Amino acid sequence: MEPVGAKLLLLWAMCCGHTRAVGSRSYTQVIEVTNGGPWGDWAWPETCPDGFFTIGFSIKVEPPQGIPGDDTAMNGIRLHCSRGHKVESESGRWGAWSEPLWCPHGSFLVAFSLRVEAPKTLGDNTGANNVRFRCSDGKELEGPGLAWGDFGSWSEPCPKGICGLQTKIQRPRGLPDDTAMNDVRFFCCSS
Repeated sequence: MEPVGAKLLLLWAMCCGHTRAVGSRSYTQVIEVTNGGPWGDWAWPETCPDGFFTIGFSIKVEPPQGIPGDDTAMNGIRLHCSRGHKVESESGRWGAWSEPLWCPHGSFLVAFSLRVEAPKTLGDNTGANNVRFRCSDGKELEGPGLAWGDFGSWSEPCPKGICGLQTKIQRPRGLPDDTAMNDVRFFCCSS
C-alpha cells in the first residue's frame, strides 16, 4: 500500500496550480509513459535540491535467475543530480547498482522510455526491465538492464530538465513471482 503522506503530497501537487511541489522543491510538469507494468504501489517522490537537475542515472538490476528462478530484472533507478547529489525513490531488494551513465557536459536528462515485459498469465513476470533517457543535447543513454519486453514510446520532454522521480514498486510477496519495479514518473523543474 502507498504511504499516506506520499499519496496526499502527490494528490496536492497534481491538483493545485501550475507550479507544484515535492517537499520544498517546486516542479512544473510530471512526465510519464503509457506502458508501465500493472503491479505494485507508487512510493514516495524524491527530487534534487533546488537549482539542480539530473545529469546521469544508474539502475539496479537483478541478473537472469534461470529456471526455476524468479526474475525481477530492474529493481530501481537512481538519478545523479549536478554537483554530486543522488536521489532515488523506493527500490526493490534484488540486484546491484550499475555504474552511472552521464549526459555530455552541460546537458541534462529531459525525456525517457521504459522497457516493460507484457504481463503473462502463466510464468515468470518481470515488470520493468530497462530505461533509456534523452539528454537536452539529443544524446540517448540506455541502461544496462535486461532485454525482456519492449521499449514503449518516449515521454514528453521536460522544457528545462528532469529534477526528480517516483517509482512504482511491487514489494516482496513471498510467493514464486515477484516483479519489483513496474513503472516510474519524473518531475520537470524550471529552476
